[in-house]
Amino acid sequence: MTAIDGHRRTAGREQPDLTLITGGAGFVGANLAHRLLAAKRPVLVFDNLSRPGVERNLAWLRKMHGHNLQATIADIRDAQAVARAVARAQSVFHFAAQVAVTTSLVDPREDFTVNALGTLNVLEAIRAQPRPPSIVMTSTNKVYGGLDDLALEVRDGRYAPLSSEIARHGVSESRPLDFHSPYGCSKGTADQYVRDYARSYGIDSVVFRMSCIYGQRQFGNEDQGWVAHFLLRALQGAPLTLFGDGRQVRDILYVDDLVDALLLAQRHIHALRGRAFNIGGGPANVISLLELIERIRHLHGTPPRIDMRDWRVGDQRYYVSDTRSFQAATGWRPRIAAAQGIERLYRWLREPQTHRDVATTAPEQPAAWAALGAS
Repeated sequence: MTAIDGHRRTAGREQPDLTLITGGAGFVGANLAHRLLAAKRPVLVFDNLSRPGVERNLAWLRKMHGHNLQATIADIRDAQAVARAVARAQSVFHFAAQVAVTTSLVDPREDFTVNALGTLNVLEAIRAQPRPPSIVMTSTNKVYGGLDDLALEVRDGRYAPLSSEIARHGVSESRPLDFHSPYGCSKGTADQYVRDYARSYGIDSVVFRMSCIYGQRQFGNEDQGWVAHFLLRALQGAPLTLFGDGRQVRDILYVDDLVDALLLAQRHIHALRGRAFNIGGGPANVISLLELIERIRHLHGTPPRIDMRDWRVGDQRYYVSDTRSFQAATGWRPRIAAAQGIERLYRWLREPQTHRDVATTAPEQPAAWAALGAS
């Protein structure tokens, strides 16, 4: 059975697999749904549409794929709605999450019920099935905390690790977990539950601890989706707030490469069961905040105006994913370089229809519930 064209035989009949994507109208969910639907694989999107902009993604999916797309508008905290959706699925991609550290600090109970309890709802619904579907869940690099013990220096205008091993390869899954912020705690809890359900109940599950994902159909704000947010501020001629000193480094991964990884994880789910993988652009796709602003100046002619603010809770000065474990297990590696991906996103955001969508949906404040568990 291939990653996107498998069928399962049920009661003597061959039926196409139904893929459930929680948070499926969000940025990553919509891109994955589009890939699957384009391959004629039916998809059930489960989303409460509370994040501004995601209703545009759902409308786009309907326009592109018609009746092959199914949708349930419901909240991940509604255990009965989750159970009904899971009962129809042969595989689950679980992206529904509260995604902002700032929001978790304001309302940690809300953050917990969405990220931890919502994930438990999905797992319990899976466990209840006669033939439990597999689950691939998106977690976050925030499960490693602030990485405050990581010795850094400023090199070429950005933070760089003193450790030659980390400089070459990034942060590996052997890094001890150190949940920091309510968001880190809730996503870390979900992360560990998904892994343990493989051990305790034999559920086929994989966790992606993701770095910064970017690409088309992303409507970023200052709390999540920062690459798109920076580009949008420049296109809108609006000021941009930088927290910290702008030398923070991340490895960025274009969404098409992430979708490839997600489908490979599902394809190899039996062999990978119970494992967590760091997923990002890796050392070849590293960029600092200030370097992104310079790239925007190159693309757009003028960079956004900058307003500097103090560091935020749990902000990592340096995080780069060591993706060698997943590469060794599946052969995956990023194909789209950072410069190429940033230009692709910039040109997509410049399209007239995209600009109208962004103008009518961009939130003033981060939404309380969103469709991606990345940082």
